[in-house]
Amino acid sequence: MPTTETINHSDGRVELKEEALRDIQGSPLYNPDLAPVPVAKRNWTTYNYAALWISMAHCIPTYMMASGLIAAGMNWWQALITILLGNTIVLAPILLNSHPGTKYGIPFPVFARAAYGTIGSNLPAIMRAIVACGWFGIQAWIGGQALQTFFAAFIPGWANLLGGSVGGHAPTEWLSFLLFWGLNILIIYRGMNVLRIFENWAAPFVLVMTSILLAWILYEAGGIGFLLHEPGKFQTFGEFFPIFIPSLTAMIGFWATLSLNMPDFTRFGKSQREQVIGQTVALPTTMVVFAAMGILITSAAVVVFPNMKHEDAWDPVKLVSQFSQPLVVAVSMFTVVVATLSVNIAANVVSPANDFANAFPRWISFRTGGLITGIIGILMQPWKLLADPSGYIFSWLLGYSGGLGSIAGVLIADYWIVRRRDLNLGDLYRTSGEYSGWNWRAVVATLLGCFFAWIGLIIPSLRALYDYAWFVGFGVAFVVHWALMTAVPPASAETDKVGEVV
Repeated sequence: MPTTETINHSDGRVELKEEALRDIQGSPLYNPDLAPVPVAKRNWTTYNYAALWISMAHCIPTYMMASGLIAAGMNWWQALITILLGNTIVLAPILLNSHPGTKYGIPFPVFARAAYGTIGSNLPAIMRAIVACGWFGIQAWIGGQALQTFFAAFIPGWANLLGGSVGGHAPTEWLSFLLFWGLNILIIYRGMNVLRIFENWAAPFVLVMTSILLAWILYEAGGIGFLLHEPGKFQTFGEFFPIFIPSLTAMIGFWATLSLNMPDFTRFGKSQREQVIGQTVALPTTMVVFAAMGILITSAAVVVFPNMKHEDAWDPVKLVSQFSQPLVVAVSMFTVVVATLSVNIAANVVSPANDFANAFPRWISFRTGGLITGIIGILMQPWKLLADPSGYIFSWLLGYSGGLGSIAGVLIADYWIVRRRDLNLGDLYRTSGEYSGWNWRAVVATLLGCFFAWIGLIIPSLRALYDYAWFVGFGVAFVVHWALMTAVPPASAETDKVGEVV
């Protein structure tokens, strides 16, 4: 809530006065990477947020997303509608949780301190971080495969250059994976401004290169190919609905991570209007367009390369490896590397780096948190997560969406309903302030949300709850947190008068 230690700008943004900022700098909950961003340094525009989402959406999992839905029995337009609807739904919590970032200049784990307490915020932060580590590993493995194909285009016998198979993969595959992993860490060590510049450049580059590939392969195929004529397995709504619901939940789960930690980016926003428009315009449209490109390219590729397996046509790395011209392979693989690098750093390193820093602000910086993310990403063995596409959608995405939905329910209920968008900015960094310790109400709400979202895994008769995991987790946690904060409100800390308005 506003106090005399804050400056409240006429556009709604809030920042700490210099004396208040100096006061919290000695707190064990403070480090420069978690500090509120001064208004003068909040310089991200509508284009920056649109470019961020375009870069993140233009990734291999988005390209391959429709393949899992079509493999499950949908036709092309049913798959695209499912993707559009899922991303439109998840846009709502993304925008709701973006607001405090722009208003107060704070990252996600600091925002979570208001609902969960200064210590309790580590629960949602670490839950979010572990998921991001898994995603980081998945994207790093995909990027490594692209580098492997890139090198093979120029170096004869590259695949066997370092000997036979190790752990089911060539040693050069492991080397390519580690090289791509290192690129991620290098960029994150350069800081958020370098990330912003990279995303601004990567977004149009990947879109243009994918459009060129699409135009060429449609020309070579003489049309759109077979996929757009496939009827799909579901002829009635009754047949379609049972697969539609878990698929929709999985689509929401795809960006359920970002629905929590968008304050990590919107803390740099010039205004609420700029971040809202940038995200609203870019997210649903880009996801559908890029997934549609994946469908068209795959459909035409089966015609152009008749000896290629249908499942391989969905993987752009395997698809491009069919080309005989080294230059074409190199440019295509460079595009895949750029696309994968841009989404991996923005979506899967920034948040856990802040989350791990939140756990031990005095010992873990943003850079160190990024390194921890990379190490855990390797330990989670992403090559196994990607081995089964159905497991990727219906186990990985669907399962964790329930946990992240529970956190989103608590955060949105707390900020928009309980506190009505008023936070005591300074106390978010104080061990003895309004948010000190644990807020058991938020913890109970989160655990109950997870319990009901996941109970279907244990009790088969309740499987429907698991199919709706994100919705169930969000709804239960939202209602329970609101009810507990109303029935048993925490003791209010004394606050000062309204801050200075400029």
